[in-house]
Amino acid sequence: MFKRTVTDAMAEFPITGILLVLLMLAAWEVSVRSGLVRSTNWPAFSAVTAALWNGMLHGELLPVIGSSLWRMLRGYLLGSAIGITVGLAIALVRPVRLTLEPAVELLRPVPITAVIPPLIFLLGLGDSLKVFCVALAAFFPVALNTISGVTGIEPIYGQVARTFGIPRFAALRRVILPASLPFILAGLRTSLGLALVVTVIAEMIAGQDGVGYYLLSMEYAVRAPEMYAAIILLALVAYALNRGFVWWESRLIHWARTREAAGGRA
Repeated sequence: MFKRTVTDAMAEFPITGILLVLLMLAAWEVSVRSGLVRSTNWPAFSAVTAALWNGMLHGELLPVIGSSLWRMLRGYLLGSAIGITVGLAIALVRPVRLTLEPAVELLRPVPITAVIPPLIFLLGLGDSLKVFCVALAAFFPVALNTISGVTGIEPIYGQVARTFGIPRFAALRRVILPASLPFILAGLRTSLGLALVVTVIAEMIAGQDGVGYYLLSMEYAVRAPEMYAAIILLALVAYALNRGFVWWESRLIHWARTREAAGGRA
């Protein structure tokens, strides 16, 4: 049992992916040290690492990434909550589906960058603009996955619930939501990455602080090591958020993973 657990953990550890990243970083350093690339806009990775360390040590990068994460979190939670609610309503209530589904399909393909300029006239340049953009980006994957999850539930679940006389709200809480949870979590995971991307884009277009604004400031100041340091920190934060979500998801719906494994053995 213990041996199998260790083996599974080693199989899931992305050792080859880490080696690839280390190889790319080494090639970055060599390209500068060997003189293959000579540009002030392409510093050595060791210089970027030093800038990252100094930025973290002296507190320049921590407030920057913290403010972006706070905006992202608020917009992500708001958009996800509305997405789950609207998705359930569209999937379960026919009048709501006939009313809202065309609007969802019409607005879904519109890029967030296209709606930021007109939103500036309505919401200004403050946090409300960024939070709204993040919520809008998070809404659609969550809503669409919720609709797919609810509509894909086997009809026998609803029939059993009606046979036992389970009230509609109780059936929603005890039958529909658990059965559609893997789909909802897939939408939440997709929206998590989108939320971070949209936060940075919104800060670049209409920001006064945050990672997006910091990146542009470092570019205009020709401080390439600091700019790349912020990008690396952003990548590390994004990776940590994704791995944390995967860990939480695996424990929340472990029964689904068990069922998939059983089906594969069958």
